Amino acid sequence: MSNQVFDASIPVLTEVFEDKAQAPVQDALHADLEQRAIDTWSEPEWTLLERRLSERILQQLQGRVDFVLEQRLKDSMEEVLRHAVAGLTAEIQQGLQQTIEKIVVRAVAQELAHLQTLKK
Repeated sequence: MSNQVFDASIPVLTEVFEDKAQAPVQDALHADLEQRAIDTWSEPEWTLLERRLSERILQQLQGRVDFVLEQRLKDSMEEVLRHAVAGLTAEIQQGLQQTIEKIVVRAVAQELAHLQTLKK
């Protein structure tokens, strides 16, 4: 037999069938609990449930909103930085070209001046 690594995150066949078999039982239990709540709960109990559900949903949404905002911020910053780097690169290239042109003009002028002094 070969050495196989067991991955606990992958359900075994019996777990898959167990989950599917338990689903109708859980659905019936939930329906029974819902009906009992509708029939017997007082207004403060409903208010408490509403508050707890609201808090739980807000927490879940906040996590998702935070993720989406962070992702959008990263994307926006990436775009802004890309534009800034492109602009900075163009500015540096232009400045470098102007500097090189000045150096070449000065070098040519000095060389011509040197040649003219040798000619005399």
